[in-house]
Amino acid sequence: MSSTVTEYICEDCGSLLVHLNPTTLQSIIEVHSQLCPVKRQKILANVEAEKLKKASVTRNSNIPVLATQIVSGAPPSAASIPQQAVAPSMNESGVGSSLQLTGTGTDYQAAEGPIDTGFKAKRQPVGKFQGIQVWGPYDSPGQLGIWGTDVCVDFDICISDGACIDACPVNVYEWLDTPGHPASERKPFMIREKDCIFCLACENVCPPQAIKIFVK
Repeated sequence: MSSTVTEYICEDCGSLLVHLNPTTLQSIIEVHSQLCPVKRQKILANVEAEKLKKASVTRNSNIPVLATQIVSGAPPSAASIPQQAVAPSMNESGVGSSLQLTGTGTDYQAAEGPIDTGFKAKRQPVGKFQGIQVWGPYDSPGQLGIWGTDVCVDFDICISDGACIDACPVNVYEWLDTPGHPASERKPFMIREKDCIFCLACENVCPPQAIKIFVK
């Protein structure tokens, strides 16, 4: 008795999925649809485009009000004047940063894993680095705390083995130099944290267990 091979090609990433059982293949397709990195990137791009479109409409809607007031000779009220967004602080650490990687905190030892998975209830946010949340205590360069909101890495535990960077299918991480830190002088920086697909690959391969992924 011959078996018929059923296959499916993902329209987004081109992956070929094959199984003899159509029902099983359908289940595989559904899982792939949720995890497909290319599809997720497209969804995120569409969301960002929609946000920009709405922001543009809102900005343009203020123009007639100002024009009417100017023609009539009446000074525009403070409430009707579009306010410019306050730019995040910028320093040598990077755009949108309130923390620096240099400092006087040198009297520290490398911490041991695993990461405290309940740290959000015990620690306080101390600032951001290039838009990424940092949880204290923070005393650079020797004590860097835990970085991230959903993709969280305890930089004081991290030994920069690179397993997480190699395992991530959507390139959430990139290396960040942290000279003077006792555990390692570079860390996997979750610069593309919003691209995380919550596959937990990085968390599962981290030797010192320095990573915690908060699945949405």
